[in-house]
Amino acid sequence: MFIGTIDEKDATGAIADIYASEASVLGYVMEGTKCWTALPHIAPMVEHLLHAARNNFSLGLVSWRLITLVAAKQIPSTYCSHVYAKLLVSDLGSKEKVLAIQHDFRSAGLAAKTVAMLAYAEQVARDASLITESDIEALRKHGFSDREIADIAFCAAYRSFMSRYFDAVGATPESTWLDPDPAFRAAMTVGKPV
Repeated sequence: MFIGTIDEKDATGAIADIYASEASVLGYVMEGTKCWTALPHIAPMVEHLLHAARNNFSLGLVSWRLITLVAAKQIPSTYCSHVYAKLLVSDLGSKEKVLAIQHDFRSAGLAAKTVAMLAYAEQVARDASLITESDIEALRKHGFSDREIADIAFCAAYRSFMSRYFDAVGATPESTWLDPDPAFRAAMTVGKPV
């Protein structure tokens, strides 16, 4: 980490609550969480926004993770690629499936609706200014509601915001997120080296 953050032993109030909650689930506090405490007035809002968005995501947790993986490649965010790849291996049952999606989701055997979702998310992360109303109409033709389209846009844009901040302040993936397979690890290292 390039900047000073609040150490776990020094955390109080909302920061202490955030740390305790994450440590109870993971056994530690991620750098991606700690880095926000350089802005202690912002950290609780960022945490609340993440949980509110993810817990109410209309397309389910696996779609949230797929969108995040695809967006992370475009940003490019090594941290988020490693974290979400590991989560998706558990969701999808194999590293090969995750590698195929990360390499090219269009040819990874996904349903056409999922490919359309990820193509839109990819464009949001790459350059949202190029999105037109016809892109939204194409998503509607695949059966997405406006709420779902807004959720896809939010998830990809939110990842851009989070990942760029992580890189800007030097947050790096913890060793628990790094796969022992060198080829898989290399594929997920899309930005800063680990």
